[in-house]
Formats: sequence, structure tokens, C-alpha cells
Amino acid sequence: MRCYVVPGRVELVGKHVDYAGGRSLTCAVDVAITACARPLREAVVRVHNTGRQGQVTVRMDADAMRTPGTPIWSSYIVAVARRFARDFPHATTGVEVDLRSTLPAAAGLSSSSALTVAIGSALVDANDMESDATWRAVVPDAIARAEYFAAMETGSSFAHFPGDDGVGVRGGAQDHVAIVCAMAGSVGQFSYLPAHLERRVPWPADYQLAIGVSGVTAAKTGNARARYNRASDAIRALLRAWNAASARADGTLADAIASSPDAGERLVHVAKSGTAEFPAEQLVARLAQFREEVDEIVPRVADALHDRDLATLGRLVDRSQEMAECVLGNQVRETIFLARAAREFGAVAASAFGAGFGGAVWAMIPTRDAAAFLEQWRVRYEETFPHRAAQSRWMLTTPSEPAREIVVS
Repeated sequence: MRCYVVPGRVELVGKHVDYAGGRSLTCAVDVAITACARPLREAVVRVHNTGRQGQVTVRMDADAMRTPGTPIWSSYIVAVARRFARDFPHATTGVEVDLRSTLPAAAGLSSSSALTVAIGSALVDANDMESDATWRAVVPDAIARAEYFAAMETGSSFAHFPGDDGVGVRGGAQDHVAIVCAMAGSVGQFSYLPAHLERRVPWPADYQLAIGVSGVTAAKTGNARARYNRASDAIRALLRAWNAASARADGTLADAIASSPDAGERLVHVAKSGTAEFPAEQLVARLAQFREEVDEIVPRVADALHDRDLATLGRLVDRSQEMAECVLGNQVRETIFLARAAREFGAVAASAFGAGFGGAVWAMIPTRDAAAFLEQWRVRYEETFPHRAAQSRWMLTTPSEPAREIVVS
């Protein structure tokens, strides 16, 4: 039996940019899924999920589909089993996995990506893929491993492997990279498509992250999937229009911006023409949000964190939150309230994170004040949104260890 601890993650800044080749600042947290896996002689993935009171069995088959009536979370098991079977048909050892979790589901902490990483890791190890030449050729390091797990979830192509539907969410690899490639005590600045570690910044030892989970479900399946995809599709529509205007065939929005000194201005011109799916005003605003988040906010927040320039840090994070509310449109009343209340109660910085449309807010708090802050934050929130009290969650954490195998007695 092999056991894994797979944490959730916090995206400090870098909202909705990874799937367009942008950059973000992330860390892992100390709430996690624990998965204990045993190899099976049959080519199936069998998952016992005590926290969600369910068992799912999926055949390792290139055409596997979710069975009607099975839990929504089984979509992720199906996506992993199907993609692994298709890309590596010679790997036929199945796994039986027992899951336990302190990571709240659909809370914005990327429990779905953690589940994907857990099941993917179990399959990779059960089939001894690190000794497999085909695997090593396309997954040479931890970042590539994270990107492959992301491709399992999103359905993206990877290396020479074509894509599929995944779970139907047109996202990127940020969450998986944050989970697999984190380092305790620091935050990572990563760029994407392909993923690349740009730098690590030590987290101040005298500060903690307070997390307020709103209780508004932040799932990326079912009805929430269309809203999430709408936010990413604006970028893709702009890129298609740019490629058509410049006779390009591929690349990311970040590639387009970097392609020439005047590319930014020309992209604005393309955006002002609009597309069939998105009006010009929305594309112009989305392009501006992407560029400011990627080129200004993320690197300057990392600088401010490194220099302990807390006033600048707070202003930059406030701006990121403002654009999430006004441009991305992926915030709800509860997350807007949590971010503003955190600042009112003395947080150095605070912002919603993740896919949005619910989820959680992080706040940076001096360790000496953290417990009192968390209680004050909780009370004010539950007074304002009493119908969310039962589903809300509150925790203190610091940047924590990445996904890892553990020894069990």
C-alpha cells in the first residue's frame, strides 16, 4: 500500500490567467486529501470516499464515461482513468484507493485538482511509470507531472497526446502546479503554457494566512461549469481573432503580447472589433485585466512580499480583487464582503481566489493577531449571511508542503 498527502492551494494573485500563458503567485496549504492505494490485478480504479459517502468503480478504458446516477465527483475519477488508459495502454494495473480529507470540497481551495493528483499519482506508481521509457520521455520532472495531471482534468493535449473532454472545464495547470510543486515556507511565482518556476519568495515567518470559506459552492462541474468557461472563453475568442488578423495558427495570449513591441496596441485594436461571442467592451476590459494582472500585479506583489512593503502589497491585492469583481464578474456578494471585511479588520491584504462564483477569501494577518482576527471575521460574516453559517469554514495556515508520498506503519 502507498499513501499520499495532497494539499489544497491558495492563489494569491493571478486570477484567470494560467490558461492564456500568464503568471500567478501560489502556495499550498495544510489541509489535504489523504489517499491510500493498493494495486489491483484488474484494470479498474476503485475509490472509497468516506467524506463524501460514496464508492466509485471506473474501468481503465480509453472510452470510459461517467455512469448516470454516480456522484458528481466521480467525473474526475473517470477523466483520470480514461486519459491514463488512452495515453499509456500498456499500463494495466488498477488501483483501489481509500480517501480521507480535511480539504473542504467545492470551497475554492482546489479540492478537485487535489483529487486528480491523488488518483493520478496512485496510478502512476502502481504501474511503476518512473521506470517506463514512454512516461519518462514526456514527464521528466515535477512540473511536467503537474501539467500532465492538469491535462487529465481539463482534457488539454499534452506532449504528443491529443486532448479529450476531461471534465469539461477549459482551465489551465495553475492548481496542479501549485499542489505538486509548492515549497513549505514560500510562495511560488509560476508562468504557464508551458509551466515554469520564475522564482520563490519566502513567506514572512510572523504572518499567517487566514482562510474564510464562504459556503457558496465553487464547483467547476454541473451548472457552474458554463460560468467558469465563459470567463476563459473571452480570452480564447480574443486570441482566435488575433490569430486570424495576424495569420498565426497557435500560441497563447502571453505569446501574442510578446510577439512584437506594438503587439499590445494591436491586440487592443483587435479587441475593439469584438467577436460573434463577446462584445468589444468586454474583450477590451478582459485584455486589460490580463495584462495588468500578469505584467504588474503578480511580479510587484512578489517584490512587495520579499521587501516587506506591506502597504504596496495591500494596494496591489486590492486592485486584483477589484478587477475580479468588475471585469471577470466572478465574485458573489459573500466573497466581496469577506475581502472588504478582512481589510476593515486589519488584514495586510485580502482577496478571493480560484475559479470564483463562490469559494473562499485569503487574508494576510500578523501571527500574534491571527486567532482574534479569524473569530472577528467569522462572527461578522455569519451575522451578515446567517444562511451561510453552516457551510462556511475558517482556518489559519501558512505556505505548506507539496503533494507527497508518506510512510504508514
